[in-house]
Amino acid sequence: MKQRLIKGIAGTFILTGILLSIYIHQNWLWLSGFVGANLLQYSFTNWCLLEKILTKLGVKDN
Repeated sequence: MKQRLIKGIAGTFILTGILLSIYIHQNWLWLSGFVGANLLQYSFTNWCLLEKILTKLGVKDN
């Protein structure tokens, strides 16, 4: 459950950043880049801040 939430939230942030860059200002692409960089970092270190936050909120692993 937690991994699905992380992927869903990351995908939402990436798509939101892209849409905001199209309709508002291109600097919103930094949001998508930041999320992508964090996903890359997570793949190497297996540490994710969102995972820690979800754990504190009581989301369980399945």
